[in-house]
Amino acid sequence: MAREANLDLVEVNPNDRPPVCKILDYGKFRYQQSRKNNKSKVHHQKMKELRVRPKTGDHDIETKINQARKFLEHKDKVQVNVLFKGRELQHIEEGKRIIDMILEKLQDVAKVEKPPSMEGKKLTAMLGPKKE
Repeated sequence: MAREANLDLVEVNPNDRPPVCKILDYGKFRYQQSRKNNKSKVHHQKMKELRVRPKTGDHDIETKINQARKFLEHKDKVQVNVLFKGRELQHIEEGKRIIDMILEKLQDVAKVEKPPSMEGKKLTAMLGPKKE
């Protein structure tokens, strides 16, 4: 049957009783086996974002820092945003204090790719995972 189809009779699993054979193109079978063995999952880096406000409580910020730590350990980038509304824009130093605290606590797992800067009504910094 294999000769009639111009294909090969391939023993797929010799350990079974009776041994398992298939009629298929052996060159294609070997290529697929090598592709299956060499297949390694590639992680595509994603951009994650943390948003906090100047009035956000310290415990809530700690929770956000723990989330950012997980993202960075998973090799994702993290953008930290401190959003200002209304009169909060008069107290930018409070937002700088928060963002500096976040950057300080994450310095063991992250490197600062973009230092904190004001962009409109938000203070933004970019963190990337540390290379090991």
